[in-house]
Amino acid sequence: MKDLMRTNNPALISYVESLLKSMNIRYFVADQAISGAEGSIGAFPRRIQIAPEHFEKARELMIDAGLGDELRP
Repeated sequence: MKDLMRTNNPALISYVESLLKSMNIRYFVADQAISGAEGSIGAFPRRIQIAPEHFEKARELMIDAGLGDELRP
């Protein structure tokens, strides 16, 4: 899995998940457990990871949705 983005914003995570699901792109939200353990104060961003074979398609989808600034370099 490759990191697509990191964020503390739960609304953004939900939006990205819905976009990825709509295009049948496999993904995983990492670091949810640590986020819950730290009381959701935002100290640890969650990572949205994409299967390598879908990574470029996912990046294009995020850019088309206006989320290009949120992507990992």
